[in-house]
Amino acid sequence: MYRTKEDIKTARQIISPPGDTLAETLSVKGISQPSLALRMGRPIKTINEIIKGKTAITPETAIQLERVLGIEAAFWLEREKNYRLELAQLEEAEILLNTKDWVDNFPLSAMKKLKWLTYEDNILSKASALYSFFGVSGQEPYYNYYHKNVYESAYRMSKSSGKNPYAVSAWLRQGEHQSEELSAATYDLQRFKSALQEIKSIMAKQPVNFFSSLQSICSSTGVKVVHTPCLPKTNLHGSTRWINDNPLIQLSNLYNRNDIFWFTFFHEAGHIVKHGKRDIFVEGLEYSEEEMIKENEADEFAVKFTLTDEQEAELVENLPLTKKSIIDFATRFNTHPALIIGRFAREHTELNKLGWSLEYFQSVNLSLS
Repeated sequence: MYRTKEDIKTARQIISPPGDTLAETLSVKGISQPSLALRMGRPIKTINEIIKGKTAITPETAIQLERVLGIEAAFWLEREKNYRLELAQLEEAEILLNTKDWVDNFPLSAMKKLKWLTYEDNILSKASALYSFFGVSGQEPYYNYYHKNVYESAYRMSKSSGKNPYAVSAWLRQGEHQSEELSAATYDLQRFKSALQEIKSIMAKQPVNFFSSLQSICSSTGVKVVHTPCLPKTNLHGSTRWINDNPLIQLSNLYNRNDIFWFTFFHEAGHIVKHGKRDIFVEGLEYSEEEMIKENEADEFAVKFTLTDEQEAELVENLPLTKKSIIDFATRFNTHPALIIGRFAREHTELNKLGWSLEYFQSVNLSLS
């Protein structure tokens, strides 16, 4: 691994082209360059450039060298291949050494802590790790493929919302890596819509293995669900997009709250049910007025599965609420108590006297997922 410009300079001084081996062979055999050119039927200039490493040894040249010098063509081709590969590695290292500004855009320490990638403490290792993580060969392909193609809308929205677009793209890319590890059936819209009722019951009871059950049920309908912790300067709740022929719901569990987690899940499910395959939705970014129409539709979809407007109105009629009444209403509505607490905390001051100490209702731990 070349760590510094001095490493590269030293490597260039000691790298040996196949022409060095050819020159040594000619010396041992007592054959001059003009004589070799005549025997091979090649210009003396070509022989000289091969020896200096300026011209590559082609398969045709390798066969001619085998006939004249008695050294197999495969040897010369292998020697040429290794030399050219070393040259390419040196050139790549020089390019990588100039990538510091690009690399510094990414929250690498957080990505490493989450074990999304590994790298040594030098710019070459960091840049290489990012290229492998995104599956690109360089900075320009990264921009062209992700910022101008796959995540174009997310990149635009993250810039307008003040969030780090590079961190956003890394979060989305990690969701893709996670989705590749999941198997899923062929997507079936009707099966997915039916499964949402079963998922609603899981939300209400929330057993210890609730997330693995959520993944399993969705996978059986062709929908993949992954949990991806947020990176610094992202603060994203979730995302929905299609990966090949399967929808992907990516959840961050931002703030570690049941009400936000489940509302986000059903919000993303609403995007799948109501909107097209070409759309990419990232919750936590700023949308245009046209895009907000779809966001509002997804919100309305989530409200129906978490706590309906009619149920909220009934709760208002029974104020003041107590811890026991919240649990009783949640059981009757087949929802989680946190959905009631979260709704009232946002829209009704009457519940504030209960405070935010109800951790049992509020926290959602995905560490078991």
